Amino acid sequence: MKILFIGDIVGEPGRRYVGEILDQMLPEMQPDLVVANAENATRGRGLSRQSAEELYDAGVEILTMGNHTWDQRQIFEFIDDDMRIVRPANYPQGTPGRGFTVVRVGKHEVLIINVMGRTFLSTLDCPFEAVDKILADHPQIRHVLVDMHAEVTSEKLGMGWAFAGKVSAVLGTHTHVPTADARILPGGTAYISDVGMVGPHDGILGMKREQVIRRMRTQLPTKFEVADGPRQFCAVLLELDDESGKALRIEQVHCEEPSA
Repeated sequence: MKILFIGDIVGEPGRRYVGEILDQMLPEMQPDLVVANAENATRGRGLSRQSAEELYDAGVEILTMGNHTWDQRQIFEFIDDDMRIVRPANYPQGTPGRGFTVVRVGKHEVLIINVMGRTFLSTLDCPFEAVDKILADHPQIRHVLVDMHAEVTSEKLGMGWAFAGKVSAVLGTHTHVPTADARILPGGTAYISDVGMVGPHDGILGMKREQVIRRMRTQLPTKFEVADGPRQFCAVLLELDDESGKALRIEQVHCEEPSA
């Protein structure tokens, strides 16, 4: 089984680039499932219905989220009804939406879990306990993907080692910068601290750099807007054993338009 996981998609430039790259690469890669983190897909913060539909039309099948899940108020109108959207599972009980979803790929089910770290982010429930519970409720599923949306690499590594041999992959998102530590952990769990982002690569994390630098210099409230210019596409391609769900390979995928 092949799964393509796409890093944080930033704004309209990111959405459009996803569509362009998938048009080019899907025939060659032939993934069985395409998953993407979409918490920044609408104007750099949150997800609207229109943005979600654009990504589905482009070929993305499951959307994971993160700390910007609720930044587009419109999401409350559709997140409960759309089984393709997975917000962090460690939000308190009663939060709209779902922290996992199950999709059928050929003869097999794939369990996709989203959790959020707590260091420098919102203080949510324990992400480790959230994954424990979901796995306990789905003991029959062997193909399990965890999107660990977190700020610090230590929390992501902790998630990777805690579930090494128990899930197919632990993939870090949120920092928008691809890390160079893709590997297979003992027990057959693919791991990377951060997949990276899709969007303008001459901004700062996809946003206009002048605005971000002004905020850093002055510490005053500053509105951030999605940057213009050349774009990058960051993802990982996983190969999982059909029967055991163990990861056989993790390959980073990086495409980039030249800077002006």
